[in-house]
Amino acid sequence: MPVEPDRTQLEEMQALAGSPGDGPLVMLNLNRYRDREAYLRYGAVATEVLESVGGRILWHTDAAGTVIGDESDVYDEVIAVWYPNAAAFVELALHPKVLGALSHRTEGLERAALIRCEAGAEPALTAP
Repeated sequence: MPVEPDRTQLEEMQALAGSPGDGPLVMLNLNRYRDREAYLRYGAVATEVLESVGGRILWHTDAAGTVIGDESDVYDEVIAVWYPNAAAFVELALHPKVLGALSHRTEGLERAALIRCEAGAEPALTAP
């Protein structure tokens, strides 16, 4: 199971970045861990870079269980991350510090899903 965006997915985000439709978004991260400590090493770097691109973690919690789905839909943690725009997300994804920490992410994650959601101009969990 991939834990990083493939080339097409990243190119779609790069095309959105700076376009007229590029605005605030929330990335909903669904993580299943192989080694949570390894992921936390990646997370420390990503959080530092996130702040430098103007993003912030809105909310995170351990996942308590899957109500609808099967064993492929089981995750350990859910993290909602606000970005001012897609350009900021791409900047984070391609930042040299984040790229240097990707081995920790890969080591730490067994499965991941990253869902792009519309967001308001302020970093808050609200309906768009």
